[in-house]
Amino acid sequence: MSSNNIKVTGSDPVNNPTHYNSGKLECIEAMEAMLSPEEFIGYLRGNSFKYRWRFRYKNGIEDLRKANWYEQRLIDYIVGTGYEF
Repeated sequence: MSSNNIKVTGSDPVNNPTHYNSGKLECIEAMEAMLSPEEFIGYLRGNSFKYRWRFRYKNGIEDLRKANWYEQRLIDYIVGTGYEF
């Protein structure tokens, strides 16, 4: 599922990578379920950082789009849960 809760169908390496959708639950949803709010926020921040760090050396613009995806997911999570720092 994309961060705006619209199911994306077909192969999309940013919003719907097939290697993360092999079961009834997407990997990101399982991560959110098993982690505390602080851990999940760290997970999202870390993944965004990872993709921004490597974009020049691996997948270019695709990695920047993935970083944006994680940052949008982070914003949606914080707004949606009312998490306060």
